[in-house]
Amino acid sequence: DAQKFISKLNQIEGTNKYRLPTEAEWEYACRAKTETPFSTGDCISTDQANYNGNYPGENCPEGQYRWKTVKVGSFQANAWGLYDMHGNVTEWCQDWYGDYPSNSVVDPQGPYEGLKHVERGGSWASAAWYVRSRARSWGYPEIHGNNLGFRVARDF
Repeated sequence: DAQKFISKLNQIEGTNKYRLPTEAEWEYACRAKTETPFSTGDCISTDQANYNGNYPGENCPEGQYRWKTVKVGSFQANAWGLYDMHGNVTEWCQDWYGDYPSNSVVDPQGPYEGLKHVERGGSWASAAWYVRSRARSWGYPEIHGNNLGFRVARDF
């Protein structure tokens, strides 16, 4: 469905510049030049993101569990002005899921084919561990759910 939406958007705009972000692009955008587990620091509170506050990060306080998505922009944006990079809905990435390269690479690309796509960001149902900047998961492209979504990237 995400790919169908993007295809239609490209058709309406008469371009091919819209796509899902790669996994590397997604993490770079989420981090916004930080090196901590969250763009907010070592901990993230449920005042900063929508996740299952019953399962906070190590040495971090418990918080609220909302049991559903919230309106986009309900929390402060990261340093680059991007909202909801942590929690709310897990986001599809363009890459197929696979092992990370064993050597150092810049702007890595996932495998060219596969059965599962990368998902990033965690959701309203996720523990804090899964909403960290570097946390990754996977899903089959045909999966739907009220905790799964996407954001659009645009090439310039």
